[in-house]
Amino acid sequence: MSRSRTTQDDADSAAVLSALGSKYSAEILCAAGTPKSAQALSEDIEIPIATCYRRIEELVDAGLLTCEGRQLSEQGRRTNIYRRTLDEIEIDFSDDAPAFSRKRRTEAKNKLQDKLED
Repeated sequence: MSRSRTTQDDADSAAVLSALGSKYSAEILCAAGTPKSAQALSEDIEIPIATCYRRIEELVDAGLLTCEGRQLSEQGRRTNIYRRTLDEIEIDFSDDAPAFSRKRRTEAKNKLQDKLED
């Protein structure tokens, strides 16, 4: 049984699949369980900073990563910090177009994880 799809659904699906299909995207999402700057993500997964910024932009555009605010870097510059917006995603290819099931991160889980990291 096929559900009714909109152009927006198709665009969202394409953005998610494209972002997940890019090299290093999964590693960035795994590393971004707690708020981190692009520099910290780049260092954690050992990729060039320019590549990290490109992947971050794709993941943010796809709704898989969010900018949680800004913090001061060690050099005294304000930098964006990012955290993933979900813990799990399931992609179903059995219909005419991919369907997604997402397990979103709750604000309570984010706060608890932040406390445990301190």
